[in-house]
Amino acid sequence: MLNDLAAVYSANAVLFAASVFVLGLIVGSFLNVVIYRLPIMLEREWRAQATEFSGANTPAAVETAAAPIEPPQAPFTLSVPRSACPACKAPISAWQNIPVLSWLALRGRCANCKSRISARYPVVELATAVLSGWVAYRFGFGVPAACGVLLSWALIALAAIDIDHQLLPDNITLPLLWSGLLASAAFGALGGALPVAPRDAIIGAAAGYLTLWLVFHGFRLVTGKEGMGYGDFKLFAALGAWLGWKLLPLILLLSAAAGAVLGILMIALRGRDRAAPIPFGPYLAAAGWIAMMYGDGLVNSYLQLSGLRR
Repeated sequence: MLNDLAAVYSANAVLFAASVFVLGLIVGSFLNVVIYRLPIMLEREWRAQATEFSGANTPAAVETAAAPIEPPQAPFTLSVPRSACPACKAPISAWQNIPVLSWLALRGRCANCKSRISARYPVVELATAVLSGWVAYRFGFGVPAACGVLLSWALIALAAIDIDHQLLPDNITLPLLWSGLLASAAFGALGGALPVAPRDAIIGAAAGYLTLWLVFHGFRLVTGKEGMGYGDFKLFAALGAWLGWKLLPLILLLSAAAGAVLGILMIALRGRDRAAPIPFGPYLAAAGWIAMMYGDGLVNSYLQLSGLRR
């Protein structure tokens, strides 16, 4: 049966893309959970570690050892507690959790208290579906499409978290880096678009991290300020592991150009403080996705226009 399904998808690119589109809607709903909950989980973990480190061996801790212990916080993970309205805490039923359609049916408001539900939820769901279907149609049924879809999901989650919290969690960037290297080791010799050959992946991961590391320390040496975070290094390394070192200059150029243009527009139109930090992760993620889809064509077009390739 699986062989028959694979044959159908291999022969019909539109059907395969449509199926992945539907899958993307479902995954987009889960990504909304990750985007909202993972930073809270990390903050709780950091606070617990800080409390343990700062108070475990102090005289004050010894004096208050017999004091009543505060009740522990309720478990908070990607699956617990059940999804609820942030305003009234009413549980969200299954029919209210259908990607995009539920938000439209509820007209963007909670069924219980009528408070507004952020439009970002259906936007993330629809964006995940569209990008996933686009990747499936671009690469066709096979390993490259599977790799491209997984990479797209991770980039969407990272971009949204960085926009909200200026944070690129190790919980996503590091698995993304290692999975890129492992995918290269397992499938890179097949010669498909994704993943790249092991040599390109290893060099790409190292070059991606070291490039932004050098930029970071060079900028700090000149200005005395930190221009980006270590999460950016890890994300760029992960893109190098998945896409290879040859596309890193294109990714850096696209992300820097997009960041500069948007930063200037925000200063001009909204009066944004020039010193206010702007997350770089979303630009890296968008540039990485474009490079994954059309990087080789863009590089070849540039070389032809510049006369470096005939």
